[in-house]
This record gives sequence, C-alpha cells and structure tokens, in this order.
Amino acid sequence: MDHRERAVELFHQGYNCSQSVFAAYCEELGLDLPSALKLSSSFGGGMGRLREVCGAVTGMFLAAGLKEGYTDPSDPAAKAKHYERIQALAKRFEEKNGSIICRDLLGLSVKHDSPTPEARTEQYYMKRPCSELVGIAAQILDEMFASEPTETNHGSVKGEHK
Repeated sequence: MDHRERAVELFHQGYNCSQSVFAAYCEELGLDLPSALKLSSSFGGGMGRLREVCGAVTGMFLAAGLKEGYTDPSDPAAKAKHYERIQALAKRFEEKNGSIICRDLLGLSVKHDSPTPEARTEQYYMKRPCSELVGIAAQILDEMFASEPTETNHGSVKGEHK
C-alpha cells in the first residue's frame, strides 16, 4: 500500500487529517504508530477544530520535519532550507486545492468550531473533501521526498551528549 492509500485508509478509520498523513509515514521515519498519532492529534480540524491550517498540511509538515528538519539553532542555512521546503509543500498544496486553510477548503464561514467532532457517517464522508485532501497531501510529500536526496542535516541537538 502506498502512502496516499494508507493516509486515506487511516482517515476512514476515524483519524483526523493530520494523523492520517503523518502516521502514513511513521514507520519509515522511525516513529511508532501510537507516538505518531499522539504527536499529530492536536492538528485535526485546522488546529484543534479552530479551522486554521488544514490538518493534512500540518501532517505533511510534521513528516518533512521528522525526515529532513534541522536541529542546530546556530545553523541559519539549515533553518532557511527547511523553511523553504515547508513553504514549497504549502504552495503545492494550495495550487492543487486553492488554500491551505481548513475553513476555506470546507467552505465554512465559522472561524472557531465546536471542539466536538462530527460523527463519521456516510453523509460526513460525502460532504467533506478531507479524504481526498489527505491523499493529495501524501502524494505531494512523496513527490518531495523522491525529488530530494536524503540529507544528514540533523546533527545533534544543542546540549545533547554524543
């Protein structure tokens, strides 16, 4: 199963958009599934149902950070390169979907939604583009990972003993 299929499958199991995208990559990024699900759980519904940045987008960002993020705060070039990567991911998602903002993608006027998620019914899946969005996010991430050589830019965390 590829990452796109896995992300969509996770979403249909009831995980939020961020969890679905991030967890689709967890094993190859060296993170166990429960940890990946917990780490990404806050970002569903556009950041805890605040309807801000789409969870599928934050899932991409989390995976990109775990794979290619920087750790040395005194390396501005690594930080800039990583932010460039994140901005490129956001741009590609926005080009395909018109926005990276949850409420825009869902056609909602509400800025801060109820903290209680909607039941995952057949009608829910029919009216929401989220299943498609998590698949698109995984596809964009696959394309980015395939086009970039793996880096060993991680270094050690400041203050960490080797």
